[in-house]
Amino acid sequence: MITLKNVVLRRGAKVILDSASVTLNPGENVGLVGRNGAGKSSLFAMLNGTLHEDGGEFSIPTQWRMAQVAQDMPETEQSATDYVIEGDVVLMAAQAEVTAAEESGDGDRMAHAYMELYDSGAHDSQARAQALILGLGFKVSELDNPVNSFSGGWRMRLQLARALMCPSDLLLLDEPTNHLDLDALVWLEAWLKRYQGTMLVISHDREFLDAVTDVTVHIESAKLTRYGGNYSKFEDLRSEQMALQQTAFSKQQDKIAHLQKFIARFKAKASKAKQAQSRVKALDRMEKIAPLLAEADFTFEFKEPANLPNPMLSMQNAYFGYPPPESAPEGTPPTVIVQNVSKSVLAGQRIGILGANGQGKSTLVKTVARALAPIEGEMIEGKGLNIGYFAQQELDVLRPADNPLEHMIRLVKEVTAAGKMGNQPTREQDLRSFLGNFNFGGDMVKQAVGSMSGGEKARLVLCMIVWQRPNLLLLDEPTNHLDLATREALSMALNEFEGTVMLVSHDRALLRAVCDEFWMVSQGGVAPFDGDLDDYQKYLLDHAKRQREEAKKAGGAAPAAKAAVPAAALEEKKPVPRDTPEQRKLDAQRRQQQAEATKPLRKEIEKIDLRMKALTTERDSLQALLATTTAPAELAQTGKRLKAVEGEIDMLEERWLELTEQIETAAV
Repeated sequence: MITLKNVVLRRGAKVILDSASVTLNPGENVGLVGRNGAGKSSLFAMLNGTLHEDGGEFSIPTQWRMAQVAQDMPETEQSATDYVIEGDVVLMAAQAEVTAAEESGDGDRMAHAYMELYDSGAHDSQARAQALILGLGFKVSELDNPVNSFSGGWRMRLQLARALMCPSDLLLLDEPTNHLDLDALVWLEAWLKRYQGTMLVISHDREFLDAVTDVTVHIESAKLTRYGGNYSKFEDLRSEQMALQQTAFSKQQDKIAHLQKFIARFKAKASKAKQAQSRVKALDRMEKIAPLLAEADFTFEFKEPANLPNPMLSMQNAYFGYPPPESAPEGTPPTVIVQNVSKSVLAGQRIGILGANGQGKSTLVKTVARALAPIEGEMIEGKGLNIGYFAQQELDVLRPADNPLEHMIRLVKEVTAAGKMGNQPTREQDLRSFLGNFNFGGDMVKQAVGSMSGGEKARLVLCMIVWQRPNLLLLDEPTNHLDLATREALSMALNEFEGTVMLVSHDRALLRAVCDEFWMVSQGGVAPFDGDLDDYQKYLLDHAKRQREEAKKAGGAAPAAKAAVPAAALEEKKPVPRDTPEQRKLDAQRRQQQAEATKPLRKEIEKIDLRMKALTTERDSLQALLATTTAPAELAQTGKRLKAVEGEIDMLEERWLELTEQIETAAV
């Protein structure tokens, strides 16, 4: 087992862990959670030996084999398959021993070496490596491509495959889902559920944590707290713990105030000196309960769009793809990824875009965002269309050398030149204040973007989008590098947004919360997906199963997906339209009308929620006061106020139920 007992860990002058203790048992799958900067990666560094504890006791079984994803970008001309195979350190050691035994000419040594080589899985190493590579989204045609031919994100997938290839007793995964699409994420979950060793994973994807972990360790205030259960269970247990801590703190504060009042009143009287002194000692001996210092919530909202054209956008026989490279010979045709798309995007729609890796999701979004021109067909935009585009790679729209304030000033100039200014604030002080709403305060407004974390860059992109007051949001993997709190803030803001959303994401919690319909990009086309995310996840797993079965029949090297999937099998799962374009238009108009009709009701519910929160806090304080007060006059006054507060709570609860009923009735 892994044991930390009163461990102190520093990184420079910063104390990461202070007298922290926790025990992790063999075979447990542990989610490591905490705010950004709390020390999750530093704890990983201690586990792998990069950092050493500054105090306390830390132990990990010496015989355990460890695997983790290397953070450096691989630079090699090796094929993808060979590079991943080298992740199996046991196999590499066995191969080295075979070479040494052959050179020695020792027959016994060679016999043992060949046996070790077989036991280490040399006979199926290529198949195992290629199964991992294909599962993480690569194509069969890319298995032998040089590692250097892939982009950075794909190379990091190879690093992940290499870590999974390594036989291990302890697997450390730091944000393993950042570079994955939903199909690769579903595959990774299934693989990790079968992992037999002890696993520690850092992730900001709550559904991923729920699927693969059974223990949660929370880092907060340089302490480690262990919770039995996945992330959702952790949230429930922590909420209960926080409520209990706040109640205990409030009660203790009342007791302290009572003791201090007695001491102040009687310490000068000789007849009461002993009693006063005993209370001073009682105060000194009392183990103080810390006040609840919850992490500050990050929230933001999209401003109401200046107008809502309907339809927002119309695509007629459109073909999407990429023009030929400049170096290509004259006459080289463009590369078509998605073809013959005839669809409309209506006001109020919330569309989740699904599809396996490489099918054209990002190509579709880039074309709608005007980053790519359609190869053929028409893209007719509604009058007043204002697009807010979050690119999959934040640096597509950020300049590393510029700071956040310079980004905002440049944005003001661009929007002004384009004649799209609304009522946005434009003075430098206004822009500073706006940046402050996204946690860019103080010196951060002057910090070069290139030195910022991925989460900070993503927040800056969101800030720039919100400032423009768009009516159509195009979000391509917006949650990469965002922590759980910021993801929750984004989900809430999108639910309140009154315009149209088109979302590509591997974050299923965000897709579930925001989208009410899905488009499937598959086989060169776009069609409605008839089902929800659970249906889509089952579709992906069935697809992978068919690939494995076909590969076995074909006798290919990679059992996961060597052979092509039969066209009939794909046809079997091809999404079919649920309704007509006219019906979808009517549905979108109905949703928009419902949103307008229920907007005052939802605003009143928000006010009631805030008032009830304040009243509940006051009620709890009054109840605690009644338990400690002995003066008759004070008892009567407190009881009278408590009755009034409880009466108002009852009245507000009835009104809340009425409003909720009205909203539900309007939705029918």
